[in-house]
Amino acid sequence: MNRICIETERLTLRLLKKEDYEAFVAGYERCGPAKNRFDEGRIDTSFMTRAWFSVLTARRDKEAEADLSYLLHIFRREDGLAVGYCDVTPLARESFQSARLGYALHNPYWGRGYAPEAVRALIGFSFDTLRLHRLEANVDPGNTASQRVCEKAGMEFECVRRGFFHDGTAWRDQNIYYVNNCALPEPDEAYR
Repeated sequence: MNRICIETERLTLRLLKKEDYEAFVAGYERCGPAKNRFDEGRIDTSFMTRAWFSVLTARRDKEAEADLSYLLHIFRREDGLAVGYCDVTPLARESFQSARLGYALHNPYWGRGYAPEAVRALIGFSFDTLRLHRLEANVDPGNTASQRVCEKAGMEFECVRRGFFHDGTAWRDQNIYYVNNCALPEPDEAYR
């Protein structure tokens, strides 16, 4: 499954490789202080040893191979900088073929259009390669930037799920954005 490589005009989305270690750590080290409550901001990277990274890449490869989760890192094509990550996590296969998608950019790269570009590519991969019918993103109602990312990527607002997500302190509502794969006439036999 390590062959996953999605290229857009400016970005490459793929599973991590061992040789990505320096770029991966540097991506986090370039972050400034958190800009809002949705931003991880600067974190202590001292735990990110090569041994830790090796375990991380092996785990993510296994998760993708088992069709549990596809956590892809986002690299700028022009210079190989790690600018964030995105994921597709199948929720139900068989007659549903649905998944949740997520995305996060390191804060120095906000406002450049990378997030919608990555999400559009992730949608294409999910529909064309993973043969999914439905993707949804769970977005905090206060995260207007993330809502704009969904809309720019072609997702539609569907509903508010009340008390859907626990953020460590309380159950929070989530805005649900979705997109359906109208080109998938029926579930693919490989994923039943």
